[in-house]
Amino acid sequence: MSINVNVEFRARDAEKAVDRGDLIIVVDALRFGSSVVNALANGAKTVIPTKSLKEAYRLHSAHPDWLLAGERRGVRPRGFDFGNSPLEFIREKISGKTLIFTTTSGTLALTRSKTAKWILIGVFLNAKAVAEKAIEITGKDAVGISLVQSGTRGRFSLEDFVCAGAIIDKLSIKEAILSDGAFAALLAFQQARNNLCETILKTEHAKSLINIGFKSDVEVACQLDLFPVVPIYKDGVINLFK
Repeated sequence: MSINVNVEFRARDAEKAVDRGDLIIVVDALRFGSSVVNALANGAKTVIPTKSLKEAYRLHSAHPDWLLAGERRGVRPRGFDFGNSPLEFIREKISGKTLIFTTTSGTLALTRSKTAKWILIGVFLNAKAVAEKAIEITGKDAVGISLVQSGTRGRFSLEDFVCAGAIIDKLSIKEAILSDGAFAALLAFQQARNNLCETILKTEHAKSLINIGFKSDVEVACQLDLFPVVPIYKDGVINLFK
């Protein structure tokens, strides 16, 4: 059986993947996606993404024991427990906790994908795990795979593109039919593989994070296959796929 693999370059294009009926892998390589993977790997109970700060504050008001996490312009909003740094989500602080999470780009890609049957979150940290789970699901459901890049403020981002290629590289299926975008992402990853972090540090988004003191976030996010976990977004919440 052949499996079509596509890449959508911006969060707002998620609807195209939804219309195709594809399994969607949302890619936000440097911060949100890596933070979610790290949080769930370290015992967070669930993550609730919100599109706006207003919605995040409202949820927290109704559930004060839930923790607020996220960013605007790269930094932690007023009154939040956490920013959007993967390094913040350590087991001692988040094990068993529910996180309300809002970011500039990553949560937007999720909310625009919300009517899809299958929505997974993939980053460098779990590339192999999310690829294997996607193949398992599509083998049963006979659907295609779309990697939706979160991008940066609505624009294309190279780090998400290379990360999409890393996940495609792990699909390990001879029957995959890659779109030109998917094939280009694969080639970009293969070119960057041996100097991955060095390459990602040169991207626009990484440079902006470095300028505000988050170089270590980029370095952490560039590690391949660190966690064998797969976040799944369903009914408005993110949980570990079990």
